[in-house]
Amino acid sequence: MIKPYKNSYKSKKEQVAFMFDNISSKYDFLNHLFSFGIDKIWRNKLINLLRKNNHKIVLDLATGTGDLAIKISKLKVKKIIGIDISKGMLNFAEKKIKNKNLENIISFELGDAEKIKFENNYFDAITIAFGVRNFENLEIGLQEMFRVLKKNGKVFILEFSKAKKFPVKQIYNFYFSKIIPFLGKKISKDNSAYDYLYSSVEVFPEGNKFLEKLNDVGFKNCKQISLNFGIASIYVAEKF
Repeated sequence: MIKPYKNSYKSKKEQVAFMFDNISSKYDFLNHLFSFGIDKIWRNKLINLLRKNNHKIVLDLATGTGDLAIKISKLKVKKIIGIDISKGMLNFAEKKIKNKNLENIISFELGDAEKIKFENNYFDAITIAFGVRNFENLEIGLQEMFRVLKKNGKVFILEFSKAKKFPVKQIYNFYFSKIIPFLGKKISKDNSAYDYLYSSVEVFPEGNKFLEKLNDVGFKNCKQISLNFGIASIYVAEKF
C-alpha cells in the first residue's frame, strides 16, 4: 500500500488527511498550475455527463476545496453534500460557497468515504474527482458508494490514468515523476505530497482493472472515457 509519508506509522487514511491539511492553502493553485488548467476542462466533462440525468441529491466524495460541488450546483439539483477527510480542505470549500451564496444548495461534512454516514439508497448520483486512489481500502469505498446510491443512480469518477502511446507516455512520465514533485516540494513545503501523487497514480488499478472492481461490487454498464491521450479517465457506472 502506497502512503504519503514512508517514515510514519500512521494509517494511510490518517496520513492522507494530514497531507491535505498541510497543502490545502496551495492545493487549488498547484492543481491548476501543474495541469495547465486542464483539470478544469476534465471537471467540466464530468459535469456534462451528469447534466444528462435528472439527479436531485448528489454526493461529492473527496470534495476537497469544493470545486466540483460548486460546478454541480449550476445544474438542476436540490442538494449537494460534499464529504472529505481533510478539515483544512473543507475550510477553503466553506469559504467558497459563502462567497458564492451557495449554502442553501451545498453543504460540507468531515467524513470518511469508506464509512459514509447516510442510509442505503439515499443519493441520485455520486461524484468523486481525483479521490478514489487515496482510499485506504478501495473495495470498501466502492461498496459504500454502491450502498448509498439509489437504484438507477450513477457514479461519476474522475481519476488520473497512465498514457500508453509514445511520445506522450515518456513526456508525461518525466513531467509527473520529476518536475511536479520538485516544484510541489518548493511551493507547498511538503516534501512528500507530490511524490505520493505520482506513486499513487502508478499503483492505481486503472482502466479495465478498475472497471472490474466496479462490476465486482455490483455496478452495471461500467465504462471508461479516456481524456487527453489517456492521462486521465472518467468512469461511469450504474446501480440497478
